[in-house]
Amino acid sequence: MKDNSNSSIAANTIAQKLSRVGPQPGVYLMKDAAGTIIYVGKARNLKKRLAAYQKDSGQMDMKTGVLVKKLTDIETVITRTEKEALILESNLIKRYKPRYNVVLKDDKRYPSLRLDLNEDYPSFTIVRKIGKDDALYFGPFASAQAVRETLKTINKTFKLRKCRAKDFKTRTRPCLHCQMEGCLAPCCLDVDHNVYHEQVNEAILFLKGKTHDLIQKTKKEMEQAAAAKEYERAARLRNKMFSLERTVEKHVAVITDFKDRDVFAIASSDGFSMITLFIVRGGFLRGTQHFDFTEIISSDEEILGVFIRQYYDKNRFVPEEILVSLDLEDTRLLEEYLATMKDVKVRIKYPRRGEKAALMKMAVQNADIALYDLITSRQVEMDILMRLQRRLKLRALPERIECFDNSNISGKEAVAGMVVFEKGKPLKSAYRKYRIKTVTEHDDYAYMSEVLKRRFGKGDASKPYPNLLMVDGGKGQLNIAVAVVNELNLAGEFEIIGIAKKDERKGEIHDKIFTPGRVNPLSFGREGDLLLFLQRIRDEAHRFAIRFHRTRRTKAAMGSVLDTIPGIGKKRKAMLFQHFTSIKDIRAASLEELSALPGINRRLAEEIQRSLI
Repeated sequence: MKDNSNSSIAANTIAQKLSRVGPQPGVYLMKDAAGTIIYVGKARNLKKRLAAYQKDSGQMDMKTGVLVKKLTDIETVITRTEKEALILESNLIKRYKPRYNVVLKDDKRYPSLRLDLNEDYPSFTIVRKIGKDDALYFGPFASAQAVRETLKTINKTFKLRKCRAKDFKTRTRPCLHCQMEGCLAPCCLDVDHNVYHEQVNEAILFLKGKTHDLIQKTKKEMEQAAAAKEYERAARLRNKMFSLERTVEKHVAVITDFKDRDVFAIASSDGFSMITLFIVRGGFLRGTQHFDFTEIISSDEEILGVFIRQYYDKNRFVPEEILVSLDLEDTRLLEEYLATMKDVKVRIKYPRRGEKAALMKMAVQNADIALYDLITSRQVEMDILMRLQRRLKLRALPERIECFDNSNISGKEAVAGMVVFEKGKPLKSAYRKYRIKTVTEHDDYAYMSEVLKRRFGKGDASKPYPNLLMVDGGKGQLNIAVAVVNELNLAGEFEIIGIAKKDERKGEIHDKIFTPGRVNPLSFGREGDLLLFLQRIRDEAHRFAIRFHRTRRTKAAMGSVLDTIPGIGKKRKAMLFQHFTSIKDIRAASLEELSALPGINRRLAEEIQRSLI
């Protein structure tokens, strides 16, 4: 009765607020019982838009019904124009990241190429995050392999420097790239800025999809060189032209006007939405990306419009034309928004016929396929989790599983790693590394106790808790985990299991899963895929912990070698590692390279070489 009473009070409060809302443009924020903003929307007419949330539940669509059930309060902000409402909505979504809005995650996983034209001799670097600076960014690329292949082509075709900034500043002689005529070597030679920047401009043309223009330019220069009897230069330009032509052959021409455009298509089903992006440069399809969303309380038109705004907020290149698979309600506003933000004139079109419509049809088909694959994979993952819940007799679905593993050699550089699987997939942003701080002896049980107390002993700051905690090591580690959880008064918050490797000497053929209060390991019978799933999580924790341990051990080993060299203190050691990155590189460095560093004379450089033999 109490819940019904609270719901009735909330409904009356909302009704009173909405009765005072006028027909002005503005933004509305919806909150749940905890006061958390769960949805942000904009409207040309707030009164008309919010009236949709006052209908009987039978008249609402399913998405709106889900939102209204959680709704306990609404706030409105009136703006002077619809454009101001659109900008405010974008800012509020970025700030609060509401559960039921489209929120484009920080796509570090998509690599880009960065070029800083403020440098005297710019070069391309691969980055995972687009910064808010004056540099040029090309991409993002669909995969690390795609960006590496592109950079490889640039390095073969254009004579730009390949070395890193710190190597460029200290290099004393040209490298192998220069000897193979693949670099102008501005690190050591007196290279004309105009000549170098001509190569830079050509590389930019290539990345912008203007390869046909670049081929024609190269062909003209080749013919001029041949006419002037500069045959070696003509031969180099011929090879460059052939390289560019081979690159063009690898790309798919999707439209014959050779213009730059981005193509957005959306497909939705069963609470899932998939947006597919075709990146078309110079008429060629340069990349495809898929973005998936769940629990979005918006129409497909609204989802696509909000997504496009957020996509270009990430400091990306905006083409002159954007194609969309739906006729967006706010097309004019969105064009103005992008034009204001990027200072370019943009046209958003919903093609119905011709080449552009055929291109859009292909994008929609790709979105449909990607959505089907997503739903199928989620169904498989959910089936595994549901069967795992039944087999382990868990109270809740194990949507979040955390697994811990220790790593050390005879107690030295002891560390632990925690991995997290959410809805059946690794959530790498939640992984954690732990250096053992309080245990000086080699004691795996004490290591596990320390790490679990650090993970779960911070009160509310330790949340979110897992549904299932898994420790590597079998019964002993399981008992330690249970004891720590009881000590922290967290019994009942989540459930715990232990996993141990099979003992082939005893004839065991499977790894073992132990649960509290049970003597024998759990049998999985015909559901061996569940055991394989748990083994995959354990193996990931093992890999993560070992990798961290190797890093710690390597740093300790490298530090100890340099610490024995007279004249090498903390600052010089840091400088050596900053410049050379590893003992192997320091050992391979010449006397000239070592003595060129600040604070290291030739005598000290000779001492370093003798000590590292």
